[in-house]
Amino acid sequence: MNQKKSTQLDAPTRHFSVLLSPTPRGARLARLLATEWLRTWDLPYGVTEAAEHLVAELAANAATHGRLPGRDFRLALLARSETLRIEVTDTRGDDLPRHRPTSPDNESGRGLLLVEALADRWGVELGPVPRKTVWAELDLAPRAPKPEDVCSGRPGALPKEPREGKKPHQAPPLPPTAGAHSRE
Repeated sequence: MNQKKSTQLDAPTRHFSVLLSPTPRGARLARLLATEWLRTWDLPYGVTEAAEHLVAELAANAATHGRLPGRDFRLALLARSETLRIEVTDTRGDDLPRHRPTSPDNESGRGLLLVEALADRWGVELGPVPRKTVWAELDLAPRAPKPEDVCSGRPGALPKEPREGKKPHQAPPLPPTAGAHSRE
């Protein structure tokens, strides 16, 4: 009878979605549109750049491996309070992404390695037939450095030992001022 109503608001979800032709031009347009959309939001350092690369790779894969004449692919971006999710849906559910053997001379075949390196999580969802969605997620909350990050070159990593030379917060020497020395 006397129920309390919650006035707490959920974190807003920002959403962008577009259909594009499965061509190199459509893949390029996906990257450009995603970049513009991402730059309108205040995302943590490095997220926009990583997302640009992920969109470029996933859209290029949809235009190359997920292409069926007359069928577009969809790019969707969903930003929640702690996660940015990138989804690319094409109409080749029968051709799942997989690691292909590459050699140093090959010009392609390294896309999933790039996705694995940049995304915090990624995967594939099937359906509805004949579609598949390849997705990648980036965490928006900064993470605390882990012990294995020390001196790893990763963002947030700390050096193991202090550097030689200039000490932290050491100011350069000041030049002598005129009249600082008396002639007595």
